[in-house]
Amino acid sequence: MGFRDHWRSRSENIVIPIAALIVSLFVFGIFCAIQGKNPIAIYGTIYQSAFGNSFSWQGTLIRSAPLMLTSLCTALPAMLGLTIIGNEGALIVGGLGAIAVGLSISALPPMLVQIGMAMGGLLAGGLWITFVGAIRYYRGVNETISSLLMNYIAIALLNTLVEGPMRDPASLNKPSSFPLEAINMLQNIPNTRVHYGLIYGLVACAIGYFLMKRTTFGFAVRTVGGNIRAAKIAGLPVGKLTLIISFLGGSCAGLAGMVEIAAVHGSANSSLNSDYGYSGILVAFIARQNPLVAVLVAVLMGGILASGSALQRSFGLPDATVLLFQGIVFLAILFSESLYGRLDFFKDREPEVEIQNSVSSSV
Repeated sequence: MGFRDHWRSRSENIVIPIAALIVSLFVFGIFCAIQGKNPIAIYGTIYQSAFGNSFSWQGTLIRSAPLMLTSLCTALPAMLGLTIIGNEGALIVGGLGAIAVGLSISALPPMLVQIGMAMGGLLAGGLWITFVGAIRYYRGVNETISSLLMNYIAIALLNTLVEGPMRDPASLNKPSSFPLEAINMLQNIPNTRVHYGLIYGLVACAIGYFLMKRTTFGFAVRTVGGNIRAAKIAGLPVGKLTLIISFLGGSCAGLAGMVEIAAVHGSANSSLNSDYGYSGILVAFIARQNPLVAVLVAVLMGGILASGSALQRSFGLPDATVLLFQGIVFLAILFSESLYGRLDFFKDREPEVEIQNSVSSSV
């Protein structure tokens, strides 16, 4: 295959998502114009609010950290053929697990408390999604529907606990759990207002990429995702792989819950249900389930989320306008999935040339 044909086949994974984003911007611009706003001015405000200066960049990175982690909850199981969208639920139960552990061992040194909280979040989120993988493999329950419904169970569990057994009597207007001590909170990276949760996200994405692309475990997972019948014939433990990859995905979202508790909120309350899980699904789809690309997409999506208040102040648009933009992007990305492998421009040309040459030589 020549370099040009090789470039054609490889560029499909880059061109189609970018085209989908451009279409999304165009559609969102039409919506803004209907509202009587200047789309170009809105785009400029989004850029300035997200990436215009050092302060904006830091706000974007703060929002990017949980997006990196929650995206892995969808991206990793997707390589095995599972479409899991229970990211929000895993984040919530991860946060609950983290605060429960943090409060119970608060007398220990801060480093041990933070490690314990991380383990609590990982375990809670991992087991939450492992249940989804288990009922998918052993009982045939659709993982997309079950994981979506478990999000609502997690929200109900959060409300029940923070308004009941875990409630701090001092939290009157907004029911919350007892707060973490300030010394046990995740600190900021020196000379910034970005917390160390960003490092958690970067490391998790790097490990996820290495695990899935450079190890025999990852090869086995991708083999099952490519053809489960062939994987079973080859003797791969499909059930075991399903449970492990579900746990890994859920544990990443659970760690995002720990980061939100330990670095942002300081206690469990309704703010833990902040839609980072749902946005993580979009990040995973745009990144085509590639953990390293998810880092870049998470930064882009974090910037969009950071611009919501600026749009409200400058143009009088609701703060939820950015959620509408996310929805448009999600629909465009879902539609673009149907284009992979169908556009002639991205198809390899060499096989046709070889057939023509063989026919000519035979004649």
